[in-house]
Amino acid sequence: MLTTLKTPYTDTRASDLAWALGREPLPALATLGLELGDAKMELRLLGASHQVLLEDERGSCSETVACIPGSSTPLPLGVAKRVGDWEYEFAARVEKLSPGSFAGRAQELLALVSDHPHGLAGVFPGSPHAFTALLAQRHEGHVHWRTWHAYPQDGQLVATRTRVGVRVPAQRLSPSGV
Repeated sequence: MLTTLKTPYTDTRASDLAWALGREPLPALATLGLELGDAKMELRLLGASHQVLLEDERGSCSETVACIPGSSTPLPLGVAKRVGDWEYEFAARVEKLSPGSFAGRAQELLALVSDHPHGLAGVFPGSPHAFTALLAQRHEGHVHWRTWHAYPQDGQLVATRTRVGVRVPAQRLSPSGV
């Protein structure tokens, strides 16, 4: 789903993004509710980027990547944490692209996400290449999502990927080592 967001940028540079786990739902400009197997998920576009809410019978998880006033947690390159009965893995990278490459990549990503049944993309006013996009899927018992945050004025594209799955208890070895 593709939407035009009726708000100016809140986070104007990739370096303004922060990461948070476990935040309450923030006001959203657009949402997409999904059911992926037994998991219920909501993809949320914020004026300051994105939030993903995930819930199933084992619990809930909330990921926020946005310009968060007062946040002291910058966007990490990677995180691996236990969240209740789940294993949570997050990774982020910032790509610096030339203006021509940026425009092409933006069009490619917007087409991919807007045509996908589990995709949500929002374009900010002022540039067709200023956007935030989210794409979710379920694969091999895990819920995955990817996001893209575009900053055409700097030629920067922030890409994140997250995987959440049930924690598998460690197997104990018997005294004989088997």
